[in-house]
Amino acid sequence: MRRDTGFPVADAENDFLRARRRQVMSRLAAWLRREPDDVNIMLPFHEVVEALGMVSEKRLGLQSIRLDSIVGSVDRTRDFDRRFRPTSGRVRERWQRLALAQRRGENVPPIEVYRIGELHFIVDGHHRVSVAHAMGQSTIDAYVTQVVTRINASGIRYRGDLIVKDYRRLFLERVPLTGEARAAVVLSDPWNYAELGETVEAWGFRLMQDTGSFLDRGEVARRWYADEYKPVVAMLRQADMIGDRTETEAYMWVAAERYRLIRTHRWDAEVINAVREEAQGHGRR
Repeated sequence: MRRDTGFPVADAENDFLRARRRQVMSRLAAWLRREPDDVNIMLPFHEVVEALGMVSEKRLGLQSIRLDSIVGSVDRTRDFDRRFRPTSGRVRERWQRLALAQRRGENVPPIEVYRIGELHFIVDGHHRVSVAHAMGQSTIDAYVTQVVTRINASGIRYRGDLIVKDYRRLFLERVPLTGEARAAVVLSDPWNYAELGETVEAWGFRLMQDTGSFLDRGEVARRWYADEYKPVVAMLRQADMIGDRTETEAYMWVAAERYRLIRTHRWDAEVINAVREEAQGHGRR
């Protein structure tokens, strides 16, 4: 707990030293737990936008935002960690000056942030956010600019999560699913999105050969989801073959096994039974 001496200058100095100790202890704890290197690193705004795909931006004006929603920075600063604790003594003078001003009740200008989904990224005001965290505040005033992206930002916690979003964005450019289909088709391993994209494109090519007509990507995506994906997933559920995978992962697995075992693109009870028997045979070995 913070203990004030009653002398604002000394208390501001202690605030900084306390924040630095917490940062050092947090880094040590992460090392002892063998956590990934990006656990305590701010999310870089430009990498997030690149992974999600930029659509537009809109100024929303002055708002009060939660401090814990600020997870990243535009300029990729290394002066603060993910929780805006100082990572060195380099920022001490300015940090203590702001802490002193806040302790004296002086006016501190709002920060400036970009908003993506429910996440905020600092354009200006890193020191002010750091001081606010150290003072135990839960909110801060900010000028907000909302950024709309092609892929939503849900599920992003660390820098390593961006690769999943990036590969999913590329997949949805190749296979522009919408609505229910967009939400249903999900893979855990980002690399598998490339394989699924090729699978759908190959399915669409065979469809165009069969019908003798050209179909754009949007129509191929719609037809694949309605005529291929949903019926197959329904069969897999009836056969209790989803397991602990996502339904999309189960679809990809059984589609690959189907062709390996029977060398066909059709779906029927024979295919499902063959794949099930093969899986059960591996399970007994």
